[in-house]
Amino acid sequence: MVCFTYPHIGNTGINDEDDESSKCHLSGVIIRDLSSIPSNWRSTKDLDQYLKEQGVLGIQGIDTRALTKALREEGCVPGAISDDSGLADAELAALAGEFDIEGQDLITPVSTEDSHEWGSTTDGPWEFDAGVAASSGEEARFHVVAYDLGVKSNILRRLASHGCRVTVVPASFPASEVLAMNPDGVFLSNGPGDPSAVPHVVASCKELLGRKPMFGICMGHQIMGQAFGADVFKLKFGHHGANHPIGHLPSGRVEISSQNHNFAVDPETLPSGVEVTHINLNDGTCAGMVSAEQRAMSIQYHPEASPGPHDADVCFRDFVDMMDAAK
Repeated sequence: MVCFTYPHIGNTGINDEDDESSKCHLSGVIIRDLSSIPSNWRSTKDLDQYLKEQGVLGIQGIDTRALTKALREEGCVPGAISDDSGLADAELAALAGEFDIEGQDLITPVSTEDSHEWGSTTDGPWEFDAGVAASSGEEARFHVVAYDLGVKSNILRRLASHGCRVTVVPASFPASEVLAMNPDGVFLSNGPGDPSAVPHVVASCKELLGRKPMFGICMGHQIMGQAFGADVFKLKFGHHGANHPIGHLPSGRVEISSQNHNFAVDPETLPSGVEVTHINLNDGTCAGMVSAEQRAMSIQYHPEASPGPHDADVCFRDFVDMMDAAK
């Protein structure tokens, strides 16, 4: 469930062009005041209609400032929303207490069921810098197999924009079948939940490391960390929203990033040969890694964030350069 901290939500309405997934995977939306009259020329429906279509429960009239202050002290906690007025608070609290994100496989329910080639007439590239990406009419130079762990559409757009033909495969897809495709690179996507709950994905990553150039984002970063042999741990608060500062250690530059994760890689458990390249400047956690020998790189945030920030979009170019060097 997501609690929005801004008091008025829904002012700009909803438009399907900005969808990052095939559906909304939230369990609930918590807000203070719902705008009943959205005002935006791109809007096709209001938030209430959208949530009803998606089968997602929403609740308004909540003192989200008080809830945010509680979350600031306690961290991410389980909760329950009900439209049954006959349920007592104690019953709802008991329902909430039954859920624990640790150990839960939240990836399989959101992953694609079948492998497929990504792209359509409506999924053209969205350019941040027209001088960087391939034109939409240019033939793809690289074939990338992308593990869908809950992938965002704009990640696939960015790969396509950088000259990649992308085959999307389920989280359960065997590494042997990836190798049979002989791609130029393998991508591990973002996704929800506990990376330790999908050991089969870690095993596939471990089998592919060193055999094909690899790039992981967010959940993909955590999966790759475990494949390297590192531990992961649950953050008390998690990192959510925009404007998280990231330090790029090799260059000293600072990137402003969009983030959404609850777990992190423990850098103290990384083996020799794996370099920490990025750190979160708020709490010092590992935000990026590279293994030059195994031709693998990862970051713990979202370079494809739409509407932004776009400071880390260079990561896609780095991945392309890695594949180019391996040809």
